[in-house]
Amino acid sequence: MTLQSFRRGYERFLESICILLMAALAVEVTAGVVFRYSGHSLVWYDEVATILLAWVTFYGSALAVLKHAHMGVPEIVRLLPPGPRVVAAVVAQLCTLAFFVLLAWIGYSVLEVLATDYLVSLPDISVAWANSVIPITSVLFVIGQVLVFPEVLREARGNAGHAEGTA
Repeated sequence: MTLQSFRRGYERFLESICILLMAALAVEVTAGVVFRYSGHSLVWYDEVATILLAWVTFYGSALAVLKHAHMGVPEIVRLLPPGPRVVAAVVAQLCTLAFFVLLAWIGYSVLEVLATDYLVSLPDISVAWANSVIPITSVLFVIGQVLVFPEVLREARGNAGHAEGTA
């Protein structure tokens, strides 16, 4: 299995999770509205909707890594000469990796603290389960960063944007 085929499979995996979460959110909110209009509100629907929205956001963020869809300033980096451009790209990648490794570690540590707390409207569900999305997607984000690193390095070594002389 090549890196590219693994990346495509990984991207499809994350897309599938995002689609399932968005569908679950849509069904859950629609059910909440229907029940509310029928006079039999679901006491838990807004809390579950909030959790699902957070999960969609975190998993979507992990997917966005593969598509280079996160906020950045690539135009400034492209204006740099090739040497500093590579250094800037590598430093940015390493800083991002370090942040998400730290977030995964801290997020996992916090789960132990939250293990005895439960959702207000669903007292059988642990807050730790709801917040497990943070360390899980942090690891998924790191995997994505590692998968796109060769592409980022290749782009930094090229002359994309620099040869155009936009100064």
